[in-house]
Amino acid sequence: MCAAPHSRCYLISSRTFYTAEYDPNEKTFEKLLIANRGEIACRVIKTCKKMGIKTVAVHSDVDSSAVHVKMADEAVCVGPAPTSKSYLNMDAIMEAIKETRAQAVHPGYGFLSENKEFARRLASEGVTFIGPDTHAIQAMGDKIESKLLAKNAKVNTIPGFDGVVKDADEAVRIAREIGYPVMIKASAGGGGKGMRIAWDDEETREGFRFSSQEAASSFGDDRLLIEKFIDNPRHIEIQVLADNHGNALWLNERECSIQRRNQKVVEEAPSTFLDPETRRAMGEQAVALAKAVKYSSAGTVEFLVDAKKNFYFLEMNTRLQVEHPITECITGLDLVQEMIRVAKGYPLRHKQADIPINGWAVECRVYAEDPYKSFGLPSIGRLSQYQEPLCVSNVRVDSGIQEGSDISIYYDPMISKLITYGSDRTEALQRMEEALDNYVIRGVTHNIALLREVIIHPRFVQGDISTKFLPDVYPDGFKGHKLTDLEKRELLATATCLYVTEQLRSQQFLGTPRISLAKLDLNNWDLSVQLGDGTYSVTVSKYGSIFSVEVDGMKLNVTSEWNLASPLLPVTIDGTQRTMQCLSRDAAGNISIQFLGTVYKLRILTKLAAELSKYMPEKTEEDTTSILRSPMPGTVVAVSVKPGDLVSKGQEICVIEAMKMQNSLSAAKSGKVKTVCCKAGETVGEGDLLVELE
Repeated sequence: MCAAPHSRCYLISSRTFYTAEYDPNEKTFEKLLIANRGEIACRVIKTCKKMGIKTVAVHSDVDSSAVHVKMADEAVCVGPAPTSKSYLNMDAIMEAIKETRAQAVHPGYGFLSENKEFARRLASEGVTFIGPDTHAIQAMGDKIESKLLAKNAKVNTIPGFDGVVKDADEAVRIAREIGYPVMIKASAGGGGKGMRIAWDDEETREGFRFSSQEAASSFGDDRLLIEKFIDNPRHIEIQVLADNHGNALWLNERECSIQRRNQKVVEEAPSTFLDPETRRAMGEQAVALAKAVKYSSAGTVEFLVDAKKNFYFLEMNTRLQVEHPITECITGLDLVQEMIRVAKGYPLRHKQADIPINGWAVECRVYAEDPYKSFGLPSIGRLSQYQEPLCVSNVRVDSGIQEGSDISIYYDPMISKLITYGSDRTEALQRMEEALDNYVIRGVTHNIALLREVIIHPRFVQGDISTKFLPDVYPDGFKGHKLTDLEKRELLATATCLYVTEQLRSQQFLGTPRISLAKLDLNNWDLSVQLGDGTYSVTVSKYGSIFSVEVDGMKLNVTSEWNLASPLLPVTIDGTQRTMQCLSRDAAGNISIQFLGTVYKLRILTKLAAELSKYMPEKTEEDTTSILRSPMPGTVVAVSVKPGDLVSKGQEICVIEAMKMQNSLSAAKSGKVKTVCCKAGETVGEGDLLVELE
């Protein structure tokens, strides 16, 4: 049972880069309900506090201790964990609005943010929806209708089928007519859900099945459309802002080409690719589309841009976009404040000529995901340690979690949005690099290694990117940072210094050295270090607070405070400053260090221990070709085999849904099914046995 509504008082600090002014005499709303959760709910609450608006949070039963619940003035439970029974439960949310007497609702993004029925019900109750009216939501939320409207507004569009695809056979026929490759996507979709690229008939049938199922699960609408897939494009979007008085602005662009599974990973504003003429043309078309549907509020018009700077309308999101902070950084506007003002009926305070591009902003989406599995399969767990890198200048972190928070299978695995700002792109990227190194996340697997590799990759630094960046740069999947010879020596030197520091501490008793029966040289250590497939001889000498380390015949001087209790380990190696993190260490010499974003596992032994370890038996690896284990936590959607069935290599065995994305799991070899250990509807954890072959 959910608890009754209760008051909360909680404030969390974060850095923003607004030049927006908050007029305390400008009346808007007394109380506003946020029909969302996580970081976007926290983001809306922060602006409401600045505007003097009281806030109401809604939450599922598993989110009762969430940060957005603690930040709000009031909180109401709207149902159990599944989104269909809580955050998508219109009846429960409408009841919460009546109960708390909220005058307005901000939907955030996702969930009910682009649901015309929700907006209609609010209007019928006299509650203000912080967003566009139902007509604009209907027109732009439906990919088919929006494409027709865009054509009429003289906006460049992608060739494709302008109707609803009825079944898989019709999908194949349409795809053949358009010409492969094609994009199959949900008519009411967004956020990469319900989207598949098909290169042939078989992939079209499979894409139709998965896209329709994901669309029904995420949006309650399984209608699909098919259009030509523009190969190797950039994904660039224009932020628009319009009011009810006929005013509309474009707030420059956001470059969103770094994606995996059609979901954005790294964004920046402005784009390195656009010249002023193309930027203006895209902005003017975006505003023309907004005016065509009498749009009012903040919205985003997304385009695909080819190598010749031809741009094509993709879709319009009638809500606040996930990546809106980078626009706020370069314009100084608070988009949530602007949305609230427009919803109250105020005209925009700015003209197009007032909208600047000041500096450069980069956003990395930090996810609880394993980047080594398809660039990011979801991870769940509890944040046992969490520390945001706000010590770095010009860093903003939009998050909805704290130390002790749970990342569950029910919701999006985003931990935070990490934003850095600089006077130019180089400065913004350098700050992002530093911020990622100083970001402490323990208890869940995260994608910081991938994010850091992307922003330092030569192609990204040069601005040579497209939506195929990740598969092009990592054709065999992401493998982590590849250490140079110098970086490897720095890692070995730091790890051995850490090992020696801990050994020396263990020989202290209440600050006094223990009396050893054997005579020990505590200033010189000959060690053997295993890293990957290599074994390295390292000599460590201690001179006061300075360590001199010899690795492969090269000497390095290493200094640090060597605070073994701190999650961050700042070290100076021959004058070069590095920030590492020691994730774990044990008495057997095993140590895990996060260095340059990637986690490296080392084993440090004395020379004698290394010699004796050769006689220890090695653990045999499990034969994984005959078994299928779940690569992620999730829910079994379908099982395609039963005991006794013959399967061929690559054949679909079952489908797992995690964080609203469906993943098809296939057989690693041909064989006969011995046992099936799961069934549709069951919840499975990462590594759980699903199917075993003979």
